[in-house]
Amino acid sequence: MRTRAVGIAAGIISWVGLALAVVLVVHVVLTVGGANPDNPITTTIRSLAEPISLAFKDLFNPQDAKLRVIVNFGLAALFWLGVRAIVLKLVRRLN
Repeated sequence: MRTRAVGIAAGIISWVGLALAVVLVVHVVLTVGGANPDNPITTTIRSLAEPISLAFKDLFNPQDAKLRVIVNFGLAALFWLGVRAIVLKLVRRLN
């Protein structure tokens, strides 16, 4: 029973961490690709990406807006992938 619960928890953590990183990467792609900022898809992704980027949102402040998004939101995506890996390792040790 415990093995099953740990497996389910690991699966949920894995998908949530991956989803957070994907939202951030999609925001970078839409911004760098020049997507229409008023499009509902673009605004939805931006509204999801900004809070999950945490303090990375304005960590670096280069003059080029696209570079700013690449660096800051890219770092946030890497952060969430790192957190995901660490938490998964800890959860799997409970098994």
